[in-house]
Amino acid sequence: MLNSKTKHYLHCFLFFNVILIFEIISGGLKILNVGALVPATELNPWVQYGVVGATILYILRLITFLPLPQVLFNFIGLTFYNAFPDKVVLKGSPLLAPFICIRVVTRGDFPQLVKDNVNRNMNKCLDAGLENFLIEVVSDKPVGLDQHRRIREVVVPKDYRTKTGALFKARALQYCLEDKVNILSDNDWIVHLDEETLLTENSVRGILNFVMDGKHQFGQGLITYANEEVVNWITTLADSFRVTDDMGKLKLQFLMFHKPLFSWKGSFVVTQVSAEKAVSFDNGLDGSIAEDCFFAMRAYSQGYSFNFIEGEMWEKSPFTLWDFMQQRKRWIQGILLVVHSKAIPLRNKLLLACACYSWLTLPLSVSNLYLATKFPIPCPPVIDFLVAFIGAVNIYMFVFGVIKSFTVYRFGLLRFSMCVIGAVLVIPFNLIIENVAVIWGIFGKKHKFYIVNKNLGPAITV
Repeated sequence: MLNSKTKHYLHCFLFFNVILIFEIISGGLKILNVGALVPATELNPWVQYGVVGATILYILRLITFLPLPQVLFNFIGLTFYNAFPDKVVLKGSPLLAPFICIRVVTRGDFPQLVKDNVNRNMNKCLDAGLENFLIEVVSDKPVGLDQHRRIREVVVPKDYRTKTGALFKARALQYCLEDKVNILSDNDWIVHLDEETLLTENSVRGILNFVMDGKHQFGQGLITYANEEVVNWITTLADSFRVTDDMGKLKLQFLMFHKPLFSWKGSFVVTQVSAEKAVSFDNGLDGSIAEDCFFAMRAYSQGYSFNFIEGEMWEKSPFTLWDFMQQRKRWIQGILLVVHSKAIPLRNKLLLACACYSWLTLPLSVSNLYLATKFPIPCPPVIDFLVAFIGAVNIYMFVFGVIKSFTVYRFGLLRFSMCVIGAVLVIPFNLIIENVAVIWGIFGKKHKFYIVNKNLGPAITV
C-alpha cells in the first residue's frame, strides 16, 4: 500500500510528464518539428492577413492568457501541498469544541431527500465524536422533519423581505440571521450545506480542528462527486475538474494567502456567526444569483481571513446534461454580476474578474485551436510555451480529478483506467457545454435561479 507522500510524488511525476509531452506535441517546446506546414516565423502576418486580420489573430492569442493566474494557482497548489493527505486526526477533544450548527438550505421540493440526508449526516457527526451540534434545515416549504433535540426546521415566511430585496437562497440565509429567528451566539459556528451534501467523518474532524483553532472566521474544504452510485457518468467525469480546482487553486489561496482571491463554493462553507452576521447575505438582486461568491468577496473586502479545511464532503453531479448546462449558465451570470458590482472594491475582485472573463471569452479562446493551424502567426517562444502550459494543466485537471475521486480498490484496475481515459474523452463535451452556457449566459435573461435536480424529479426554475 502506497503511503501519502509516495502518492503525491507519483502524481507530481505524472503531472510534469503530461505538461512536457503536451508542450512537445503542441510546439510549445521546439524539440520536435511539429507545427504548421508553413513555419509561422517565415510569415509576415501584417502582409499575409492584413492589418485588421493580424490584429484580430494576435488579440485572440492574447485572450488565451486570461486563465493563466488560476492555472498557476492550480499548478502550485497541486504540487506544493500534499494532494493525498492522510486521515484527518483530531487535535483536541470534541467535548471542548464550540457549538456547531449544520445549516441545510432547501426549496423543500424533495422532502424525502432532505430527511434521508439529515439522518445520515447526524449519524456521521455522532460517529466522528461530535456532541455539541444542531442540524438546522431552512426551507421555503415545510419538510416535515421528525421532532428531535438535535434537529430544527425553519420555514421562511412567504411575505419575508430583506432590506435590499435579496432573493432565492440569499433570502433564506438572511432570514436565519434575523434576531427573532437566530438562536446562535456570536461565538458559535455554522456549517453550510446544500440539501444533497453528505458529511464524512474526515470532514467532521476537519471542521472540529478548524473551529477549535479559531484563527480564521471562514473556511472551506474539498467536495467530490463520484461517491456511491454514479447517476450520470458524463457530468460526473466533467466535474472531476472541480475536484482538482479544490485541491489546487482553492487550497493554495486559503492556506498561503488566507483570502478568497478567486471566490469559493456555496457548500462545505464554515463560518463564525458574528462574522457571517457582519458580512450579511442581504446584498440585493445582484448578490442573489451567486450569493456564495458575493458573500466571499464582501468578507474579503472587510478584512476577514479564510482557511482550508481538511477532509471531504460528498455531492452528486447534475443528473442530466440540461441541468449541467443550466448550472454553469447561472454561475457565469452570477459571478459576472459580482464582478460588475460597485459594492465590491476593484482590488478585491481583480483575480476573480480575470477568471470570470477567461470563462466568458472561452468561445474566442477555443477558436484558436482552428485559427492557429490555418492562420499561423509568429509569436515569442515564451508565449507558445505558456499557451501550451495552460492547455496541459487544464487537461491534467480532469485526469487528477478522476484519480482523486475514484480508486483502484473500489473499481478495479480496468474500470479505473477507463475512468481516466473517459475524463480525457469528456473534455470536448465539456468545452461544448461550457461554450453554449457562456453564450446563453451573456444573451439570456439574467437574475434567474435554476435549481439543479438531485432527486430525479422535474427541474425547477424560479
